[in-house]
Amino acid sequence: MLYPPNSADKLGFTEIKELIKTHCLSVMGQQMVDKIGVMTNYDQVVKFLNQANEFKNILQNDDALPINHFYDIKSLANKARIEGAFLSEEEFFQVQASLTTVFGVIAYFNERVGVYPNLEALFEHLPIEKAIIRKIDQVIDPKGKIRHNASRELLEITSGIAKAEQEARRKIDQIFKNAAANNWTADGSLTIRDGRLCIPMLAENKRKVKGFVHDESASGQTVYLEPEEVFTLNNRIRDLEFDRRREIIKIFTALTDELRPYVPLLLSYHGLLTKLDFVRAKALFAIDIEAEMPKVVNEAKLKLFNARHPLLYLNFKKEQKTVVPLNMSIDDGTRIIVVSGPNAGGKSVCMKTVGLLQMMVQAGLLIPASADSVAGVFKQLFVDIGDDQSIESDLSTYSAHLSKMKNFVENANGKTMVLIDEFGTGTDPQFGGPIAEAVLEALNHKKVRGMVTTHYSNLKIFASNTEGIENASMLFNNTEMQPLYMLEVGKPGSSYAFEIAQKIGLPQNVLNLARNKISAGQKKVDSLLVDLEREKKEIIDTKQKLNKQQQRVNTLLAENEELKTFLDENRKNLIREAKQEAKDIILNANRLVENTIAEIKSSNADKEVTKALRDTLNVEVKKNTIKAEQPKTVVKVDEEIKPGDWVKLIDSDTTGQVMEVIKDNVVLAMGELRTVVKKKRVEKVSRSAVPKEQRRSSNVSTGDIASFSPEIDVRGMRTEDALHAIEKLFDRALMMGYGNLKILHGKGDGILRKMIRQYLKKYEQVDRMEDEHPDRGGDGITYVYLK
Repeated sequence: MLYPPNSADKLGFTEIKELIKTHCLSVMGQQMVDKIGVMTNYDQVVKFLNQANEFKNILQNDDALPINHFYDIKSLANKARIEGAFLSEEEFFQVQASLTTVFGVIAYFNERVGVYPNLEALFEHLPIEKAIIRKIDQVIDPKGKIRHNASRELLEITSGIAKAEQEARRKIDQIFKNAAANNWTADGSLTIRDGRLCIPMLAENKRKVKGFVHDESASGQTVYLEPEEVFTLNNRIRDLEFDRRREIIKIFTALTDELRPYVPLLLSYHGLLTKLDFVRAKALFAIDIEAEMPKVVNEAKLKLFNARHPLLYLNFKKEQKTVVPLNMSIDDGTRIIVVSGPNAGGKSVCMKTVGLLQMMVQAGLLIPASADSVAGVFKQLFVDIGDDQSIESDLSTYSAHLSKMKNFVENANGKTMVLIDEFGTGTDPQFGGPIAEAVLEALNHKKVRGMVTTHYSNLKIFASNTEGIENASMLFNNTEMQPLYMLEVGKPGSSYAFEIAQKIGLPQNVLNLARNKISAGQKKVDSLLVDLEREKKEIIDTKQKLNKQQQRVNTLLAENEELKTFLDENRKNLIREAKQEAKDIILNANRLVENTIAEIKSSNADKEVTKALRDTLNVEVKKNTIKAEQPKTVVKVDEEIKPGDWVKLIDSDTTGQVMEVIKDNVVLAMGELRTVVKKKRVEKVSRSAVPKEQRRSSNVSTGDIASFSPEIDVRGMRTEDALHAIEKLFDRALMMGYGNLKILHGKGDGILRKMIRQYLKKYEQVDRMEDEHPDRGGDGITYVYLK
């Protein structure tokens, strides 16, 4: 139940329906959109939401549905139902095109059985009766025209017309040439008059050729004459055309009689087309507003994450602005939210967003909010927004509000959502405040859910002391005197009346006079609220910075953990290989010694043989002896250290390659490890002084650079996810010394492109940003050049 009846207009739901109608392909679809209303049956709500979500998935991720034609075949079927009636050539073509669409859609879903169950339910058990199309195809061609061979009689008549027209044309051409040769004709060529082909003759020569004058020029000097012989032929053509018309009616009547038994099936096909057009329009609108399907529960609750007002989103999208997202929750613990804060701070928009999105969910429409949002089903939706005073009903503004409050208190229950804007206004605040507080207490006693906006301090105090009611405020930057349009649940907000008045330019003496007229207690409360908001804003900013830093720390920890795992695995492999190699050497040595002793014995210790065997043994010993490497001389170079140079830590023998120089620090690559040290702790060495193995390892590690791609595709990602991914890529590019990045963000409305560029401008390492060449993507791709 929706009260009052004009609540849909107040919340903007009527505008939503008009926007959906623009996506419909047929009048039937538009009529179905007009019937959209708030449903209270949980199963129905879920079914309609799933249908829209599945169609949205098809439009974004699957092959296109074969939807080309939508015609009102219901009216055609009802016409064909009448005995003796027949469909026209155009009407048969509409039936043919519509059925082609229907059968194409059914075949599309038959190829994807189980993938879109809610859409499949639209045509469940609906047969594909191709006999209808075959019968029409025998008469109507693909262009929607009757076939010349639709019947033997029609073919003969059509051939007769063609021959007679050819003969008439030949005859009139012959007469025209003869008259022109005798200079009887006026300037010009053969022309049509009264549907007849005529010869333009000079008026003085009109008696030279027998025939019928159909017209004359304005000056009377030229007459348009149809020769007598041609007149007879044209009459014959006219008679044949009448015969053709009668034969076509006969064919269409017979074809309509054949289709009459299929009328009920045609009506079912019409229903499917209408529903498809309707669901398709809802899905296209959902894509326009970047809507998602929330989790739906059969309870009276609502939890919104990153929610946006759809109409505000579309307006801002045209102006390339972004809407501040709304996060709020109404459940058993927090039933009613009392929103306070400055004028023009967004209180009403916040409340309208809540009401409109709840209406959209219960109307089966996807909403512009995170898919993690939770939406319940309310049995009643009561709205008090705007001024409903009525001269006819003798209702003042406040009387109209009280009339609604009476209805709310009497009829609301635990499954009712109540939305009240500027609660208690319209009368003396001294009395309006207590009445509003009493109404709020009565609604809370009935476990009603909802949101109200107010400036009354007594309502803020009541909310802070009452279970089930929660204060909330619209944040305000009291330094710049600008609203932030962010809802903060948990504390009331100041109206900033004096601050806004001062910004507007109200004289200071007037402001001082006003301050002196309010009580000291009220001053203290308002100042406290202002200070609380300022502190809250500072906490939020600090929290955002900490979250960002934490994300970077987590990334570095993950990379370090990965590096540690890699080094541990390498160490184990090296030890395993070394042990195996040592074992092989020992076995070979034992075998060689035993063979040498045996040969010495067999030669009776012959000196020559023994010497030769000893030489062989020494050769093998030298082969398996590890030579101690001579320490390589470190060549000190006084040149400035730059990226790519090799350096050695002064207090150890560790060497590494410089990846980046940042003021007094250098970023070193030592194998897979990256570290930052002070310039004064390293000294430059020549490349030849670095062991080959380390250079090779560095090349492998810079293979990390080679394998690293300075290109990222963020199309289809949410703004926060895209910025996080770009930040990660940016950090790695800086660490590896890359000069530029390529970001694929797509064109769309340019919002993602704008947000990315604004985000990257804050980094001093960014030199400039440019669009890709128009032939290769244009402003759908951004190149970022680093200093």
